Amino acid sequence: MQQTKISLTPPLSDFLGEYKRFGFKDKSDMVRSALNRLRAELETQSLRESAELYAAIYASDRDLQELTNAAQDGWPEP
Repeated sequence: MQQTKISLTPPLSDFLGEYKRFGFKDKSDMVRSALNRLRAELETQSLRESAELYAAIYASDRDLQELTNAAQDGWPEP
């Protein structure tokens, strides 16, 4: 695994020092878990923002709505 040097504030360093209390095998395990959670959260946020942008574009574009409705013709109802 690749190593990276980071600097932490004293409260974060103290928190990291409690890794065993939270069930981690070592500090690196705790940091990896935190970074994986942050990455997943940021990816989810990005997808949500993208969906909201597409929804706003769709809501304001009558031609796109008509095209979508036309593409649905002939499809069975759910």
